[in-house]
Amino acid sequence: MSNTNYILGSFADPDEMMYGIDKLQANNISIYDCFTPMPIHGIEAKLGVKPSRLPIAAFCFGTLGFLLGFSLLYYTMAYDWPMNIGGKPSLPLPNFVPVTFEVTILICALGMVATFFFRNHLFPGRTPRVMDLRASDDRFVIAIDARENTDHAFIDSLLKESGAVEVKYNERKYVSYE
Repeated sequence: MSNTNYILGSFADPDEMMYGIDKLQANNISIYDCFTPMPIHGIEAKLGVKPSRLPIAAFCFGTLGFLLGFSLLYYTMAYDWPMNIGGKPSLPLPNFVPVTFEVTILICALGMVATFFFRNHLFPGRTPRVMDLRASDDRFVIAIDARENTDHAFIDSLLKESGAVEVKYNERKYVSYE
């Protein structure tokens, strides 16, 4: 077995890359991922990417923020130090709305940022996961798992027929910027 982990087809034009995806999928070759310097409309559907579960995380963080905000107000205003201010009740729910809303938004926003960094492996000090350095500049790259697809010559010819500028055989999983 070879040491090649990925076959990388580098394209200069996004339309050629989309044609390459169609050609590879027509020949039952599974694509690991595509790397592009800009968003391309329709590529997620073509690759079969599942919808993001980020809204579920946002709801969970928002619920946590609501519970924390309401609990803080309840504890301070009704449980720990109840005060009779002008004969008003010690648990005035309408007065809790602004603070609870703000804490909900704060916890949801901070939680979403943390989830985004965690999900995309953007920890401080971590080497970025980049297959080909030109993919963030001016190339559109299709990465094919070489261990699943064993006919490398056939894949190479399909990529070149569909307009690939170059085809690389990547032996390491990720390339670092250093």
